[in-house]
Amino acid sequence: MLAEHGDAAADAWRRRDLDVLWHPCTQMREHPDTMPLLPIERGDGAWLIGRDGRRYLDAISSWWTNLFGHANPRIADAIAAQARTLEHVILAGCSHAPAVELAERLLALAPRETGRAPLAKVFYADNGSAGVEVALKMAFHWFRNRGETRRTKFIALENGYHGETLGALAVGDIPLYRRVYAPLLAEALFAPSPDAYACAPDETPADRARRAADGLREVLERHAGEVCALILEPLVQCAGGMRMHDPLYLRLARDLCDAHGVFLIADEIAVGFGRTGTLFACEQAPGRDGGAPGVQPDLMCLSKGLTGGAMPLAAVLATQAIYDGFLDESRERAFLHSHSYTGNPLACAAALATLDIFQNDDVIARNRPTAARMRELAREVGVLPPVAEVRQTGMIVAFELARDGRTDTPFDPAERIGLRAYRAALSRGVLLRPLGDVLYWIPPYCIDSEALQHLADVTRGAILEATS
Repeated sequence: MLAEHGDAAADAWRRRDLDVLWHPCTQMREHPDTMPLLPIERGDGAWLIGRDGRRYLDAISSWWTNLFGHANPRIADAIAAQARTLEHVILAGCSHAPAVELAERLLALAPRETGRAPLAKVFYADNGSAGVEVALKMAFHWFRNRGETRRTKFIALENGYHGETLGALAVGDIPLYRRVYAPLLAEALFAPSPDAYACAPDETPADRARRAADGLREVLERHAGEVCALILEPLVQCAGGMRMHDPLYLRLARDLCDAHGVFLIADEIAVGFGRTGTLFACEQAPGRDGGAPGVQPDLMCLSKGLTGGAMPLAAVLATQAIYDGFLDESRERAFLHSHSYTGNPLACAAALATLDIFQNDDVIARNRPTAARMRELAREVGVLPPVAEVRQTGMIVAFELARDGRTDTPFDPAERIGLRAYRAALSRGVLLRPLGDVLYWIPPYCIDSEALQHLADVTRGAILEATS
C-alpha cells in the first residue's frame, strides 16, 4: 500500500496528483493501492529518484525511450543552447538548421540495400503513433495519386503493435488495446507472426520465419492489387510480449513486398537506435543472394530513442519515388498532413546530440559487453521453475513466466502474476513494467555492472515472490 512506498510528503503528492491527473495506459481505479504511484523528483543516469529520496533502477528506460541516462548533460546542454536561439517555428514554409542537419544525418545512417534507391526524404512528427499515421497515409495516398484506387488495405502481423491513434491502432493486433475501438477502425489484414516462441516442436526460428512468410504470401495473393503496404516491427514485437523472430523473415517479407508491388513499412520506433544490437534492426536481415546483409524499407518510422528519451519527436524516412509521387500542381495530390510542432528545433537539437553520442562514444560496440553480461545474468534467472523461456535480442531481454515452465502452462490471468512481480520489484528498488506475465529488461545503455547485478537479483526475487 502507500505506506510501503514513501513518507508523508510523498503520500501528499500522490493525493495531489490523483486529484487532477488521468494517467496513460492505466486503470485509474488501481491507484493508489494496487498500482503504487511513484512521485519522481529527478533522474540520475540509469536511476530515478523519488520525492521521498528512494532510488529506483529504470529497467525499462521510461517506456523504452531513454538511451544514455536521465539528465544526460550533453543532451541537456544541446537543448538549452537551442532554446536560447530558436525554440520553435512553423515548418510549413519555413526551415531551420537543426531540422535540416538531422534529416541529412538520419538519411546517411539509414539502412541501404544494394540495387535499391536509398531512403531520401524525412517527414517529422511528434511521437511514434503519429509517425505511423504519416507512413500509412503516405502509402495509401501515393497509390491513389497513381490512380490505383483499389489499393486501400494494409497488412500487419498478428500480435503486432504500432500505437494508439486510430490509424496505428487499426494495424495493431493486441485485443486489450483495440477491441473496444474496433467499430472506429479501418479494416486491416493480418498475416501470421514469425514469433519464434510459437515454433512447433520440430521447428527452428528460421523454419518458423519461412512458415510465416508463406502465410504472408497467401494474404498478398488473396488480395492482389488491394494492398498498399505491409507494416511490421523488425526482430521484436515489443508490446506484444517482447516476442522475437529470426532476421530471415525480414528478407522474405521484403522480397514478397517487391514481388507484389507493395510498400514495406518498418516500425523501428522501439527497436531502432541500438536496441537490437545494430543501429537499426533492419540491418540484421540476410542479404539477397549472398549480398551484403540488411533490408531497406520503403518507409521507416523512428521515435523513442531518437532524442535519447529527452524530447518527443518522430521521423518518417521515405524513398525519393514516394516523395515524387506527391509532386503536382494540385494541392489535393500534396501530402497535407501536419502537426503544430513538426520538426521542433529543441527536439531536433536533442536528436542531434544523441547522434553525436553514438558517433563519438562508439555506442554499438560498447553495448556488446553489456548485452553479453545481460545474457549471463538472464540465464541464471532463467533456471527458475516459473520461467518458460528467456529470450534476448541485443539490449532487450524477456522472461516468459508460466505456471509450469517445462510445459509452458500459462498462469490464470486473474492471478495477475506480472502485477505481483511489478510490486515485488518496486519494493526492492527496481522499476519493471511487465507485459502481462512477461518481465523484460530494456535498461539505459549507461547501466553499469553493479546495477545489472542488482537488476538480476531483484528480478529473481520478484519472480519467486509473485509465483509462490
